[in-house]
Amino acid sequence: MTTGSIEMGKITRDSLLSLEAYHKARPEMRARAIAERKLRTVHLGEHLTLIFENEFLMRYQIQEMLRVEKTFEDEGIQDELDAYNPMVPSGSDFKVTMMIEYPNEADRRVALAKLVGVEDQIFIEIEGQPRVYAIADEDLERATTEKTSAVHFLRIPLTPAMKEALKAGAQMMVGCDHKGYPMHVETLPHETLASLVTDLD
Repeated sequence: MTTGSIEMGKITRDSLLSLEAYHKARPEMRARAIAERKLRTVHLGEHLTLIFENEFLMRYQIQEMLRVEKTFEDEGIQDELDAYNPMVPSGSDFKVTMMIEYPNEADRRVALAKLVGVEDQIFIEIEGQPRVYAIADEDLERATTEKTSAVHFLRIPLTPAMKEALKAGAQMMVGCDHKGYPMHVETLPHETLASLVTDLD
């Protein structure tokens, strides 16, 4: 998972809680993470889910991984930072975890074969601005010519004009125009859009 500038919200070793401190803070952080993830999730139909990640959600994920693995050595902590920091928005983009979800494994297998390239067909369109497509899985191979992966990591770059439009209250469409799964959400909830605007510098 990587890329784009990540300096704006980069999570550092020094900013993380110790395992003991996180144990105490975890109930509150977990409740906030569940609420934020719900707020920042966009469903495109029944089978495609986009989670717009942010610094807090990635911080929570890192702390959870360190807790589960009981990691306190610098090298292990750095591995988690290297894994999750690339999904922190840079101030001029959105970072999105995309999941293709089918309860039945056989259905999922068929769908993944039909949806090759779907990760490159995810877009946003801000009112008054041109449509922009996500850049998928930078530095990662997550698909083949036979099938796509069930999980992808997307970066959606924004121009200064797009950022200004969002900050001024423009609406944003989110969609997919893959021929096997044409779907879009015309209007995001106000609270969701307000949360996404906080990713921008």
